[in-house]
Amino acid sequence: MTPTTQATVGIGGAAESTDMVLNIGPQHPSTHGVLRLRLVLDGERIQQAEPVIGYMHRGAEKLFEARDYRQIVMLANRHDWLSAFSNELGVVLAVERMLGMEVPERAVWLRTLLAELNRVLNHLMFLGSYPLELGGITPVFHAFREREELQNVMEEVSGGRMHYMFNRVGGLKEDLPLGWTGRARAAVADVRSRMDVYDRLVLGNEIFRARTRGVGVLSAQAAHAYGVSGPIARASGVDFDLRRDEPYLAYGELQDTLKVVTRQEGDCLARFECLLEQSHVALDLADACLDRLAELPPGPVNQRLPKVLKAPEGHTYAWTENPLGINGYYLVSKGEKTPYRLKLRSASYNNIQALAELLPGTLVADMVAILGSLFFVVGDIDK
Repeated sequence: MTPTTQATVGIGGAAESTDMVLNIGPQHPSTHGVLRLRLVLDGERIQQAEPVIGYMHRGAEKLFEARDYRQIVMLANRHDWLSAFSNELGVVLAVERMLGMEVPERAVWLRTLLAELNRVLNHLMFLGSYPLELGGITPVFHAFREREELQNVMEEVSGGRMHYMFNRVGGLKEDLPLGWTGRARAAVADVRSRMDVYDRLVLGNEIFRARTRGVGVLSAQAAHAYGVSGPIARASGVDFDLRRDEPYLAYGELQDTLKVVTRQEGDCLARFECLLEQSHVALDLADACLDRLAELPPGPVNQRLPKVLKAPEGHTYAWTENPLGINGYYLVSKGEKTPYRLKLRSASYNNIQALAELLPGTLVADMVAILGSLFFVVGDIDK
């Protein structure tokens, strides 16, 4: 008997047993940029999920090799465009470690202050945009009002609105404008006084809680397996924060103020709650830095560098607790004025991998809620 091939074509109700491949993106309003999700569906339920990245690849790691140690700061602060100051910081810390360079105390405290203000700026964007993705338009207007308060003081001190370019190897570009600390303290107080709107307007909203509670649960084991870090990992009970566990900058002296926010549920709601509470902690840390700066005597904020800066031959690794998670910088030098290799470990790249674990078994309707709760920036993935 001649073998035959049979194909079953689903028509009407029979189509429910046929898997469908659905592409979300790369151009889609729920993906924060050019990210593509390849979903295999069985009806309304997701069977498989594959994040497809690379549509916005910048090639920054290769470009690092053709720029000197001053120029690579410009490339490094752009991959997570919401955390530019923190991105710069990791690079200069790695170079300073290679050089064995001590940074003036005033610069250390200023870096810590600006890093925490940048953390709040980052978190406010997601605190406003995440409810927007679930249908709540009002919180994003509040978020941008608070961001403007902090953006103004960051722009005044650095001259940049998004890409600050204020860090330098050996310290900071320049000292503070006259009266800036008072204006920064007022901005922090204003933002803190209005942060309760997210408790009332977002967390107090029944629809928001229904869309996020118990949805997209990430276990602590899965967080470890995928290298997830930052507020997303802490929402799953991973009690790890470099600012406390391996202090850098001035965080070793801020342990009384620094509180590591964790949750155990690991769902979308827990991730949002961690982000919100962490914003309050960052504002407290900013106030503590301002208090310490007021006590310090006037002094330099940078070191004098040679006209041509060369790092000694060798390698080092520096990591920082960026707003979205752990950023790592592996620097290899051959004794030249450019890095031989600078490998960047960005937080979003690891965090977004967890989608392959979170999405299978969930409904398509919950996909946007889960995706948005991972708080990623596509440039931080396609670095």
